[in-house]
Amino acid sequence: MSSEPQLWPVGMVLEGSSEALCPPPSLELRPSCNKSQPSPPLGSSSQPHDGVFPEDKEPVKYGELVVLGHNGSLANGDKGRRRSRLALYKRPKANGVKPDVIHNVSTPLVSKALSNKSQHSISYTLSRSHSVIVEYTHDTNTDMFQIGRSTESMIDFVVTDTAGSSGQVGGAVGEGGGQSIQSTISRYACRIMCERSAPYTARIYAAGFDSSKNIFLGERAAKWRTSDGLMDGLTTNGVLVMHPAGEFVSEPAPGVWREISVCGNVFALRETRSAQQRGKLVENESNTLQDGSLIDLCGATLLWRTPTGLRHTPTLKQLECLRQELNAARPQCPVGFNTLAFPSLAQREIVDKKQPWVYVNCGHVHGYHNWGYRKEKGPPGPGGTAPAGTGERECPMCRRVGPYVPLWLGCEGGLYLDAGPPTHAFCPCGHVCSEKTVAGWSQIPLPHGTHAFHAACPFCGTWLTGEQGHIKLIFQGPVD
Repeated sequence: MSSEPQLWPVGMVLEGSSEALCPPPSLELRPSCNKSQPSPPLGSSSQPHDGVFPEDKEPVKYGELVVLGHNGSLANGDKGRRRSRLALYKRPKANGVKPDVIHNVSTPLVSKALSNKSQHSISYTLSRSHSVIVEYTHDTNTDMFQIGRSTESMIDFVVTDTAGSSGQVGGAVGEGGGQSIQSTISRYACRIMCERSAPYTARIYAAGFDSSKNIFLGERAAKWRTSDGLMDGLTTNGVLVMHPAGEFVSEPAPGVWREISVCGNVFALRETRSAQQRGKLVENESNTLQDGSLIDLCGATLLWRTPTGLRHTPTLKQLECLRQELNAARPQCPVGFNTLAFPSLAQREIVDKKQPWVYVNCGHVHGYHNWGYRKEKGPPGPGGTAPAGTGERECPMCRRVGPYVPLWLGCEGGLYLDAGPPTHAFCPCGHVCSEKTVAGWSQIPLPHGTHAFHAACPFCGTWLTGEQGHIKLIFQGPVD
């Protein structure tokens, strides 16, 4: 190497000559301290300081990850790193890493080259005889957070999928024994690097380091040399990201789903989720997370919220106040004239006898009644009360026929776009939240399977139906 140091972009590596099978002398990578101009603040730019000072009462929060399909917590409760929502805070000591030295080695010698378990590294197997290993060194300017299915200690957020039923978005956090035998989420799915100084920019990269502090891209994994002679690659099922087209809380509009590489570059989607051929490089987009960015791990979808964005969402206490206000208005069933009441936020999936029900095709809210089935829809069920295999009911107010379901308040405040009154519900599941929230989520196509996309309720993952995917609730009485 020349005596004058060469500067390489952070997150990128320079590959040495592959002409010889024997590894050439190692190349030192010296990332520039200023990769580019600082990214715009994730939220407000009026941060008073660059970090946590001794007099600070609260640590710096980078943002929060919320797993779609869970209404406030896992079914069996949040436990440790296995939960439905995780806040990322500035660590007491930086644990980030950055590329440092690259080695060209003979593939059979990779395991020996990776024997130093105190050194982070990424190995690219190019052929049976040739591999490239990039060693990473400690970065005092960043904190690293890892996400994946593995329960090993290096994973900060344990996310697994469950066997989804038909009509639901595949994507949930494993709960107890609910983990799918054939999970599609990687054990070390992705990593998020957060800058420790304002504006605390967060960037996402595919793949995470394992217990040996290594990321291994085998011979069959999608990997390549870039035009600049650098190395990059994709994970088997990929890490997809969609940034909102506008401000998530003010003008919610979906962006375009992209794939993120191991080095944080942005690509168009592959033809199918695990295809060998990568998509086209998207040079004008970045891996910087912003409020409302969605991260899909092929089995679970995560929402990134910034501290500024979260200030627009209701807290659990505010949601409880909204519930009490709804009940204080004493909504009534227009047929039975009995008073309806939303159950407590802690009471989930257990239908209460006073719980409001809705005809999702029209929005009329009633109390529960076991009549109104359309007989022509099917033969009578047991006791002659219901046709077999259908939940279609006829609304006694407007005679429209459609699903008849109980209403549930959306309890996960991080999924809200504002703290407006709960006046609308998703169809056909019946989760209730603000008008802005249902309108925003109804526009967002979420990945399902290898190449399908469907809008879904963020609180339960059910695919949305109807023209809009949501309905305005029509209460009987002073609430309307």
